[in-house]
Amino acid sequence: MAMDSTQFTSDEIDIEAFRDRLRKLTDEELIREGKTGRYLCSPMANFGKPPRRVFVIQLEEVMAEWRRRHPK
Repeated sequence: MAMDSTQFTSDEIDIEAFRDRLRKLTDEELIREGKTGRYLCSPMANFGKPPRRVFVIQLEEVMAEWRRRHPK
C-alpha cells in the first residue's frame, strides 16, 4: 500500500475512514500499527516535544479496535 504524502503533514484525520481501515487489518497488522503509533507518540520521535494530536488519535483508535476485538 502506497503511503499518502499528506498522511504526515496534516493534523486532520478522517476518523471513520481510519476506523474502517483498522477493521480490515489482521491482529498481527493491528499490533504493528499500534507499535508504530506508540513510537510516533514517544518523546524520542518528537525530539522531546509533545506528540502531534493526529498521532495520539490514531493510537487511541488502534487501542480501541484491539479492545473491541479482545474484550476482557
